[in-house]
Amino acid sequence: MSCVFCRIIKREEPAEIIYEDEYVISFYGLHSVTNAHVLVVPKKHIENVLDIEEVDEKYIIKVYLAIKEVAKQLGISETGFRVVTNIGEHGQQEVYHIHYHVIGGRQLKWEF
Repeated sequence: MSCVFCRIIKREEPAEIIYEDEYVISFYGLHSVTNAHVLVVPKKHIENVLDIEEVDEKYIIKVYLAIKEVAKQLGISETGFRVVTNIGEHGQQEVYHIHYHVIGGRQLKWEF
């Protein structure tokens, strides 16, 4: 499988991991848009939100619990942050393994 996130999960690719449990891994993104930009990725390969099935419930719940923990670690849980997932070509999804960007550390704006 050529999925970079699957390779990170298997430790075949390097990443600066900041949180991990049985279901989820979290690491700093390569193309940071702010000083606090982390990816939270379920360890099960799911392409995007449209491919989530009921059997994936545990992974998705664990993703959101990990987001909470990551926000605390980054020191952004009190001031606020954004959670973003991209879906498909028009959503600018680059890696087809569902992942959530946790972005904060400064006042964010909507820019399109």
